[in-house]
Amino acid sequence: MDFAQQQRNPGRHAVGFGFVLVLHLLIGWALVNGLAQRLVEVIKSPLETKIIEEVKPPPPPPPENLPPPPKFAPPPPSFVPPPEVNVNPPPTPAPTITTTQVAPPPTPVTIAPPPAPPRAPVRVEPKIDFASKCDRPDYNAAARRAEAQGTVVVVYTMDTNGVINEATVEKSAGPTREHKMLDRLTLEAVKACKGTPGTLDGKPEKLTARVTYVWKITD
Repeated sequence: MDFAQQQRNPGRHAVGFGFVLVLHLLIGWALVNGLAQRLVEVIKSPLETKIIEEVKPPPPPPPENLPPPPKFAPPPPSFVPPPEVNVNPPPTPAPTITTTQVAPPPTPVTIAPPPAPPRAPVRVEPKIDFASKCDRPDYNAAARRAEAQGTVVVVYTMDTNGVINEATVEKSAGPTREHKMLDRLTLEAVKACKGTPGTLDGKPEKLTARVTYVWKITD
C-alpha cells in the first residue's frame, strides 16, 4: 500500500485524536480525586530540625614555673632648679673710629717713543774726471771722416785705490761701424783712468758707477 495514501485516510486520524483525548481525561480525574490531596499532605508534613551544640575546646592547663615579674627602677628625683646667679653684663666698648686712607693718584706712565729706524748708510759714488785727471778719448781718422757723433754710457767698478778693473758699454753711440769705434775708444779711456774711489759712511769702498761721454765734432 502507498504511504501517501495511508496518510490521507481520515479513519486513522480520528483514532489517534480519540486516544489523546481519553488520556487527558484520565490525568485530570486523577488530579481531582486523590493525587492532589496526597501532594498537599506531603507538603504539610512537619520538618524535623536538630540543633547541634558547638563543641568548646578544653581550657589550657595552668602555667607552671612562671618567671617573677620584672622589677622596675625607682623614678628619678624631681628636678630642682639651680639658684639664680646675677651676672653683670660686660662694659660697652668705646666706639672705634676708623680712618680710611686715600691712595695717592697713580703716577702717569710715560710711553717712550719707538726707536728711530737705523740710518741708511751714506754712499758716495766713485768719480772719473776727464777734464783734469784723465785723458779724454779723441776721434780717430775713420770716425772723423764719417762725422760720427753720439753719447756713450759706460758702467764701471772702481777699487778702493781708484783703479778701474771692470767696465762695459751700457749705451752705444750709434748703429754704424764708426759709432762702434767711438764705443771702443770711450771704454779704453775709462779703463786707463784712475779716479776717486767711492765711500760708504766715509770709508773707501769698492763701488760701481756710470760715466757718460758725448762725442761731438766742434771744428
